Amino acid sequence: MTKKLNIFAQVRELSGWQAVAFAATLVERMLPNYNLFCEACDFGDPAQYRKTLNSIWESLASPKSKINFAAQLEKIETAIPDAADFDVYGVYPAIDVCMSMTALILLIMDDDPQGAVVVSKLSQGSVEAFVEAAAAEEIDDTQIKQHPLMQWEISFQADLLGVLASTRPDAGLFKQLKAMATEEGMSNIGIDMQELSPD
Repeated sequence: MTKKLNIFAQVRELSGWQAVAFAATLVERMLPNYNLFCEACDFGDPAQYRKTLNSIWESLASPKSKINFAAQLEKIETAIPDAADFDVYGVYPAIDVCMSMTALILLIMDDDPQGAVVVSKLSQGSVEAFVEAAAAEEIDDTQIKQHPLMQWEISFQADLLGVLASTRPDAGLFKQLKAMATEEGMSNIGIDMQELSPD
């Protein structure tokens, strides 16, 4: 998994707005996994996660905007499901979204400078776990790496790194990143975004 490790190494080099934008784009792409779980299990408030992520995009586009991220973190943490309470697979990718959003906010608050790496690993780990769970029989690392969803995940993160390396921060870029996360119409594990996007 050389390329996978290489991506983590590249993400580790990100700082400032680039690290936040990288993590926010991945969370944008993962969010439907949380929305679907909430809808299926009548849990939580997916609209709160949407609002928090919107405020993160706003803070990227307008760095002087006053957003209380400590308060946002508190709201996010109250809406994290406990895997022990649910007998459905969907709780696990939902928890990955919650942990990713938490890591993203801690990155913004300077409480976890490696927050982007955490989100990168959670997004790839979510895909890996989904591929394993969906397989009819046990599969090895090579088969996971060759699975279309994992190939898509790795190439998406690589493309995102490429965009961030060659552009300057402005509102147009952040719209482009948000569009990049949603243009395929599917989350990182293939959940349809169209029906699961609370405003």
